[in-house]
Formats: sequence, C-alpha cells, structure tokens
Amino acid sequence: MVSLSVCFESPFWVGVLEIVEDGELRATRFVFGSEPTDPELHEFLMRHGVALLERAEAAPAVPVGESGERRVNPKRAAKLAARAAAQVTRRGTAAQEALRLELESTKSQARVNRRERERALAEHRREVARRKRIERRRDR
Repeated sequence: MVSLSVCFESPFWVGVLEIVEDGELRATRFVFGSEPTDPELHEFLMRHGVALLERAEAAPAVPVGESGERRVNPKRAAKLAARAAAQVTRRGTAAQEALRLELESTKSQARVNRRERERALAEHRREVARRKRIERRRDR
C-alpha cells in the first residue's frame, strides 16, 4: 500500500510518501515550499513519482504494529493516549522512524560524497601545482 500525506511543517509544506509491504513501512520526505494545489501535486507526482518511489524503496524498513479492527470511544482513546504519553518517553511513529533512518543514511552518504570530492579537489590542486613547477623549470 502506498500513501502520500501533505502537511505543514513551519515554514514549508512537506509531503511524506509511505510504502507498507509485508508488515514493514518505508518512507521518504520531500519539501514543496508553498502549499501545492491539486493540479500541482498531480504534475509533481507525474514528473517525480518514480524517483520518489525508488527513494522510499531504498529507505530502511521499520516494522509496523498490528492495527486493531475494533473501534474505541474517542474520549476513552484520548484518555488512554494521555496516560501513555505521560508514562512513556517520546517515541516516533513508524513513518517518523523510517524518515529518521532515511535521513541518517542520506547524511552518511553525503559525508562520503563530500570526502571523495575533497580528495579529488586536493589531487587536482596537487596536479596543477606539479604542472606549474614543471613549467617554471622549463622557463629557466
């Protein structure tokens, strides 16, 4: 099952694409900026939908808990939620956990890419300096 949620996270509108398969949830997040209209959202999905699905598939999976079929009185549900929030330290939802894991993997990949770029730039600078040295010797 694939679902797309658009919500406001100050100061931007953010979309969260969630994929639930075999009791595992994978998610990816993307920023819209201003609030997208339905036609803009449709065009965005047509243009970038496949890439978003690939990003979500590449994200780490988080197990999804069983959802109960029985409806609970809303007042009772609110009371139980308040009690649980008071007793337990804050834990994110499965989607938030998946987004956190994706962000960590993206950060580590960015670190590796940055190191590779720095090494390549340093190698390039050494090569330029070596060429200048050789040119100075030839000019003497």
